[in-house]
Amino acid sequence: MKKIFALPIFLGELSLGVLKSTGQWGVFSLSALANAVYLRTLWQKILYNIYFIGFKSLNIIVLVAFFTGMVLGLQGHYTLIKFSAEGMLGVAVALSLVRELGPVLTAIMLIGRAGSSISAEIGIMRISEQIDALETMNINPIRYLVTPKVIAGFICFPLLTAIFDCVGILGGYFASTLLSSRSGIFFSKVQSSLMVEDVTGGFIKSFVFAFIVMTISCYCGYYTHQNRDSAGAQGVSNSTTSAVVQSCVYVLIADYIITSFLM
Repeated sequence: MKKIFALPIFLGELSLGVLKSTGQWGVFSLSALANAVYLRTLWQKILYNIYFIGFKSLNIIVLVAFFTGMVLGLQGHYTLIKFSAEGMLGVAVALSLVRELGPVLTAIMLIGRAGSSISAEIGIMRISEQIDALETMNINPIRYLVTPKVIAGFICFPLLTAIFDCVGILGGYFASTLLSSRSGIFFSKVQSSLMVEDVTGGFIKSFVFAFIVMTISCYCGYYTHQNRDSAGAQGVSNSTTSAVVQSCVYVLIADYIITSFLM
């Protein structure tokens, strides 16, 4: 009899755990957004987080964007040449980057470089009781630690996405100049085919990804002490890993949902 009821009990506990975590993350995220009304007192921390999330990620964004554009140009050339349509290479590269790859790859790069660091930083503050000390001094830890990072994410993600798109298109153009003597029509095709709606859709994705990445990274670090299977340094390690994995998964899920509405 115990084996018969084991599976329903396990599924019930799993469902309750997911609902609890989702509700806790929702309240946490709303609290972080609500504290944005104290913008005047947080501007110094916001500027620092813009520097940390945005400026310090610029080099990896440019590098990945350039080679992504080159790979798209290389693969697109050998695909389109089979249909005698190599003149459309600029269209393929630009639309792929602006609509899809630019926002997604920018978010994934920022998850690895900034999101993991943010989760580990807040997790260490939790296990070393620094967050408890803030509460003792009547300082709202979410307002002090989380809100500046979320606001900085809303600023940095769209800007880095725009840089990724531009550098990626240049990488595609560079690849086309190496492969074809007709590379002069590359930018003319980009200009004629790229619409405002494509750029707007990419920026909408970047704002949504910023919210997902920043809130999940902060949430996993903030509630490190609730990990049942680990504590201390191992708890911070597990929280950071969870933040990276969850952020990547939810970014891809959100990307599909947004794309289905924008198509």
